[in-house]
Amino acid sequence: MTGKILAAAIMITAFVAGVSMYYLQVYHFYEQVEANGTSDVQIAALSDGVPRAVIYDAFEAIDSNSSPIRYRACFTTELTRAELEQSYIPYPEAVPLTAPGWFDCFDAKALGAALEQGQAQAYLGVKDIEYGIDRIVAVHEDGRGFVWHQINRCGEIVFDGNRAPDDCPKPPAALGGSDG
Repeated sequence: MTGKILAAAIMITAFVAGVSMYYLQVYHFYEQVEANGTSDVQIAALSDGVPRAVIYDAFEAIDSNSSPIRYRACFTTELTRAELEQSYIPYPEAVPLTAPGWFDCFDAKALGAALEQGQAQAYLGVKDIEYGIDRIVAVHEDGRGFVWHQINRCGEIVFDGNRAPDDCPKPPAALGGSDG
C-alpha cells in the first residue's frame, strides 16, 4: 500500500512539474510589447547601414527577459517591395524562429516558406541589437510584416565558446571579451 501511495505522489509531482514548466516556457515569461511609434519597426538603410523607422500599422509584439531571441512582432506596411529593395539591406540568412502558439499573427513555418518562395523578403533591422543578435524584418508582398531576433555569425561562434573572428565586434567581458 505504501508503494502505491509513493508511486501516486511521484506521478502527481511529475505532472504538476510538467504543467508548470510548460506554462512558464509558453506563457509566463512573455510580455506584450507596447508600440512606441518610433523604434518598433526599423530597417537598416542601404546607404549607411543605419536603422530607419518604417511607417507601419497594426503592430503586435511579445518579448521576454529570459532570452534575447524571444522577440516577435507583426505589423502591416504600405511600402512596396520595390521601395523596400531600393532602400534597405537584405538579410539572405533569415530563418524565422517559432513563436508561442497563442501569438497567432506570427507563423514561422509559413513565413519561412514565403521567404524561400520569394513571396516575402527579409531585411536587416538592427545589427547587433544585443551582442551576436540581429533584429530581422521580413515583409510579405501584401504588406504583412514580421520581426524577430536571430543569432548572427559572430554570435554563433562566440556563444559556442570560441574566440571572436577578427571581423566581428569584440564581445563583452561576460562572453569572453576583455575589458580593454
